[in-house]
Amino acid sequence: MYQLYYQPKGVWVGDIMPYGENGTFYIYHQRDTRNPMPFGEPFGWSLACTKDFVHYEDFGESLKRGSDDVSDQFVYAGSVFKVGQKYQAFYTGYNREYLKLGKTSQTLLHAISEDKIHWEKSYKTLEIAPQQGYDKRNWRDPFVVWNEQEQEYLLILGTRKGEDKTKPTGRLVYFTSKDLENWDFKGDFWAPGLYTMFEMPELFQIGDWWYLIYSEYSEGNKIHYRMSKNIYGPWTTPKNDSFDGRAYYAGRTAYDGKRRILFGWVPTRIDNDDKNSYLWGGTFVPHEIMQMADGTLSVKPPDTLWKAFTDWKDIFCTHMKTIDTKQETVLYSNIKNVIAFETVCYFSEGTKAFSIKFYENEKNSLAYEYEFLINENRVIFQKSPNYPWYQCFNIGLERPITLQAGEKYHIRFIIDNDIATLYVNGVALNARLCDRPGNLLSITVTDGELKAEHTKISTSVKK
Repeated sequence: MYQLYYQPKGVWVGDIMPYGENGTFYIYHQRDTRNPMPFGEPFGWSLACTKDFVHYEDFGESLKRGSDDVSDQFVYAGSVFKVGQKYQAFYTGYNREYLKLGKTSQTLLHAISEDKIHWEKSYKTLEIAPQQGYDKRNWRDPFVVWNEQEQEYLLILGTRKGEDKTKPTGRLVYFTSKDLENWDFKGDFWAPGLYTMFEMPELFQIGDWWYLIYSEYSEGNKIHYRMSKNIYGPWTTPKNDSFDGRAYYAGRTAYDGKRRILFGWVPTRIDNDDKNSYLWGGTFVPHEIMQMADGTLSVKPPDTLWKAFTDWKDIFCTHMKTIDTKQETVLYSNIKNVIAFETVCYFSEGTKAFSIKFYENEKNSLAYEYEFLINENRVIFQKSPNYPWYQCFNIGLERPITLQAGEKYHIRFIIDNDIATLYVNGVALNARLCDRPGNLLSITVTDGELKAEHTKISTSVKK
């Protein structure tokens, strides 16, 4: 069975440390065997390369994990960057036995490569140990960037103040260095009092704007960003400050010279059941980041991925009008395992909602649905009907979007077997699907008028 999004057979993709160069993305990532559960067997960083997010070259484990008695029994997250002709990796070493022995369980380590495939570890513990007053069990995910203005390296990482993981003391701290060897601790980089912990922080610049990206290790479990004209802030919160919903996590970006791509993963569910919560790790799904005129960021499918879909079929234009009812039109009756769908929708004043339904059962109408709730200015993912409550645990599977009558909404939609990815006017929402009730693809409108045009579908990908 063909699979579009990247997940090697028999493993689940964890955190990704991407690096881009000359049109190629080097996807350093963790592979979890879940034997017998997540984090059961130690892992290092594996490597896959791609130019188009359709074809991948797999190199297996690249930055290898250490033995059970050393600090990098597991190779946790970090970052990769180039200095001169060599490539640097700053990473978190984790040993699950160390706390029992009275040692720090998470340590920042360093490795060097000349070809981006083979790495030589220094095994020299960096002078970036957990500082007094911070949680020595949660000190991870270093990211290094060159600060041109100060002519020094800046390293940020996630931690919390104290060791009570229920308090919202999560913060980013930072160090500076002139030579990547001697580091000065500067204290808190950003401590907003919002989360219990930060993961996968990143800093990058586009034009005049600096962007701080991080994953919220809290009830929301989403990837957020902040923006500033200064690398040290203060940080402005955009109106829509996340890239996706609850089912897309631990993303970092990389720039290959032309494109900036966000590398996050869509989690699986416990026991592969829509009603259950999520497990750590899953499948890599890319978003291409775009900077808008006001400096805010939006996302779309990478052009190379979208253009890989072939044999597009035009679907008739749809015009539905209803009063106080929900009307549905079937657009396609034989959804394959991998499809792309595109349409442009606009609705009249007073319309309550419209939706895209898929994998719909012809007999009982059970389906998955992306529903646009116009008066609430949001799009949600759900099972329809989501009853007996609940057929799908969908807390966090929603995005804010301004919905105005007469405006055109360009919808792009990808199904890859058990993953659905929605894009609409720069907003994305991923979901993991555990059932397949049927094969219909439909569009609906509730209490109003909807027109859909330029509608087409593809069920094949250039391999």
